Amino acid sequence: MIATARVESFSDESLRSSVSKSIEKHKAQLGDICKKIHDNPELNYREFQAHDNICTLMESLGYSVKRHTYGLETSFEVEAGHGGSLVVFNAEYDALPGLGHACGHNLIATSSIAAFIAAAEALGQSGREGRVRLLGTPAEEGGGGKVRLLRAGAYVNVDACLMAHPTGVLPARVDGISGAKSLARRQVMVTFKGQNAHAGFSPWKGKNALDAIVASYVNISLLRQQLPPSVRVHGVFRQAGAEPNIIPDTTSLEYYLRDETAPQVQELSQKVEACFQAGAHATGCTVECAWKVENDYKDLCPNNVLVREFTRHMRGLGRDFQERNDGGIGGASTDMGNVTYEVPGLHCAFSIGTEDPSVQPHTPAFAAAAGTSEAFERALENGMGMAATAFDLLVKPELMKEARAQFQQEMGPATKL
Repeated sequence: MIATARVESFSDESLRSSVSKSIEKHKAQLGDICKKIHDNPELNYREFQAHDNICTLMESLGYSVKRHTYGLETSFEVEAGHGGSLVVFNAEYDALPGLGHACGHNLIATSSIAAFIAAAEALGQSGREGRVRLLGTPAEEGGGGKVRLLRAGAYVNVDACLMAHPTGVLPARVDGISGAKSLARRQVMVTFKGQNAHAGFSPWKGKNALDAIVASYVNISLLRQQLPPSVRVHGVFRQAGAEPNIIPDTTSLEYYLRDETAPQVQELSQKVEACFQAGAHATGCTVECAWKVENDYKDLCPNNVLVREFTRHMRGLGRDFQERNDGGIGGASTDMGNVTYEVPGLHCAFSIGTEDPSVQPHTPAFAAAAGTSEAFERALENGMGMAATAFDLLVKPELMKEARAQFQQEMGPATKL
């Protein structure tokens, strides 16, 4: 870490210049970590190389690193500064099965690492109180990593939390949306039990669990006509039988249910479960619905103050960011939504620079685009914006107070920070 002369305050221009210089100084190291994560995709809770590579990088820069934190083998924590308030940057680095970094988590990790370094160095230059933390948050892609981190106390006494998420071409072709919204989400694993029989010799002696699962799938398709546009119901078969000449006695599928809020998802769950029950009843099978409520993803509730300040800094850096998405809520979900229910949070969406509107997350084309130099540059710019926003929150008590007040107004008077 650098040692510089202390100054009492930064203007907006000098602050953005400071964080930009910090990130530029470490650009080669940031590029290296971004590439390592992208080229070695790892799945939920198995991000061992990403964990070790990031920790090694931060140690090489002189930071004290805690590995394997909060009971998660691939989580870590790095902190800098002293006293005052605490701002956290979430670093995601898990990938998708068969698609690699098709959600660009290599860019999320890179932007948060850059933001942490720049904010830490700005605090050191200012001589002001305040702390920043880089938190390794594994298993966002369905594993509920941040939900487990919340339960383990990773966000206790945290005053604000920031992260940036890449995406493809945005509405009106802006560079980003500061106050991105998302849907709440619930998972369910469904298992049907029937009776084996010879499919050619005596099929009437069987109870076909494959028929049950197919009937349920069709029932859900019929239900869609009565579902509002905000709802998403989608799933895959996990087990569908062993051999064509055996009536399947066990089948299973996994579904995700999404809607604008957690209570709406709860209501949707009851409708979808009725479809599963109907499939079982029609075929004489039994059904078990294992709802993974402990891993429910809540909708994103971006803090208006953080959104405003981040937008201001990104525009000051020459990027066209909107505070809100005029096109409405996107169809994705994230466990960062749960964090925004506990502390003031920001989860911006930024374009990775592609001009092709078909290049969107969870596709092979996006995985390739997430490894480009343009996407890396965009991630660094968002790191600059987050660093400047965090610094302002830490050194301007009135700004942090405003963010807390807005959070408590949104979440209710009983909310504790």
